Amino acid sequence: MAHRGGGRSSLARALMMSLALIGAFGAVVAGVEIALFAEQRVAAWWLLASFPAGGSVYLAAGLEAWRRRPSNRIGPIMVLGALSWFVVALANTGTPVLVAVGVVLATTPLAVVVWLLHAFPSGRLRSRTSRLTVVGGFVVSLVLQVPAYLFDPGASPGGMLSVGHRVDLLHAGTWLQRGAGMVVMLMTAGVLVDRLRTATPGQRGVLLPLYAYGILAVLATPLGPLLGPSAGLSVVQVVGFQIVLLAGVPVAFAAAMLRGGFARTAEIQELSAWLASSAATPELLADALGRTLGDASVQVVYASRDGRAFVDGDGATFDTSALGEHRHLVDIELGSRRIGAIVYDATVIDDAELVRGAGQVAALAIDHDRLTAELRASHADLQQSRARLVEAGDRARQRVAQDLHDGLQVELVLLAVEAQQLARIGGAADLPDAATRLRVGIDGAARHLREIVHALMPAALVERGLTAAIEDLVDRMPLPTRLAVAAVDGRLPATVERTAYFVVAEALTNAVKHAAADTLTVTLQHAPTRLVIGVTDDGVGGATQEGGVGLRGLADRVDALGGRFTIESPAGGGTHLLVELPCGS
Repeated sequence: MAHRGGGRSSLARALMMSLALIGAFGAVVAGVEIALFAEQRVAAWWLLASFPAGGSVYLAAGLEAWRRRPSNRIGPIMVLGALSWFVVALANTGTPVLVAVGVVLATTPLAVVVWLLHAFPSGRLRSRTSRLTVVGGFVVSLVLQVPAYLFDPGASPGGMLSVGHRVDLLHAGTWLQRGAGMVVMLMTAGVLVDRLRTATPGQRGVLLPLYAYGILAVLATPLGPLLGPSAGLSVVQVVGFQIVLLAGVPVAFAAAMLRGGFARTAEIQELSAWLASSAATPELLADALGRTLGDASVQVVYASRDGRAFVDGDGATFDTSALGEHRHLVDIELGSRRIGAIVYDATVIDDAELVRGAGQVAALAIDHDRLTAELRASHADLQQSRARLVEAGDRARQRVAQDLHDGLQVELVLLAVEAQQLARIGGAADLPDAATRLRVGIDGAARHLREIVHALMPAALVERGLTAAIEDLVDRMPLPTRLAVAAVDGRLPATVERTAYFVVAEALTNAVKHAAADTLTVTLQHAPTRLVIGVTDDGVGGATQEGGVGLRGLADRVDALGGRFTIESPAGGGTHLLVELPCGS
């Protein structure tokens, strides 16, 4: 990725120059080998020439993969594959030493193909099965190849590699190599099938071209000599078919690249230069990181205000537990503070440190976007808080209306009926009892009315202030309740006193109803610029703001004043509610 405002970095230019030199050298080698084979004038010279031609296909695909993602090993693996094809072709030259080298390494292209298929797309062997299979492939190609030239004098010029002609050992070694090779190829096919089965639909679309073709290629290697004769194919035709299939692996790899499975990786230095010269919006930043890391599915999430959770670019909570099996997350820190994380596809990027390095380069931009996401989240929380306050007010008015309708109104209607009946009493003997009952009813209605008024606005709070009102509240608690007041002298702003009172009242009510507590404690402390309120019980714990409308309503009232509302309630450890309200000194 060339950054805006400048050319490629020196690292990128050096890499491009090196790749160009490798490509030029490979083209020269391939051309020389093909020319040598053409001059031999044998019937199957085209078969010999297919080895350097296949190596050229591997070389071209490997150099392009290396250019796209310098930090990935797929490119170097394919270049090594090209080298193995060129070396194998040496067995058909006229120089004895070169022929011997080609004979010794005759089956290494098969091992490289196995390595490539297991390593795609991350460039690393992700499982123990893959590692053992790849090691087994090289053992088959290098170690089990030894009997083929050690006990066959005709395999090398003048028998220079042979120790004797042992037909029995030669046949045993050949069948051992074929059997072990078949196991390696079947294991490779099984791993590829399993990866396709467990991949997501998006991943499957990228992996399918290479894996499907790779399964065909690896199975044709051990099965070709067994099935070829029954299909009427000569040995030359079977070998030619196998070479064409193996040479087509890079073509399948190119198809996977075109489908988005191997996006070019820009160097970290280029990413840094781009960030310095561009306005990195969240969308552009994610796209730049995706290009740098070679994973188009990269997602940037941001740390919440308390650093314990993550939010997306819109400020919505990001659930990390919902990440799939192949989605991993790397934290990004600025200084010692976590500011966000990068979510990536672990089947594409196997090196978490590479992701962390790119994230650290983009940390300032991520922190800027985090503040934007936090602002959006705060705005959304404010809107929700306002809506809940309106709902709470509506519920309070509905409750008052219900109490007046079902309670006080009914009592007054009954008192009116009693008064009417009292007026009709003619006998003086019944009049005192009826008047007494009427007086008791009137006292009850008045008491009910006082309770409703007290619930709306306690008289002690209006007349004597916060401390007196909470003392009165504590005295009426059915559980032993301790009150500790520090430095609360004089009257506080009315909104602060009302909020503080209702915080204590709701917290004590919840403790009595739900906490199964034995004792309660209320603390009030007036600091220079804030009022600190604490309510603690020794009950069962487990209280949360999401558990009901009571605590959430209190949090909304506190938030509306710019205060801070925290609750600690471990299961079995009681509940501690702490509220800080800003107020004048």
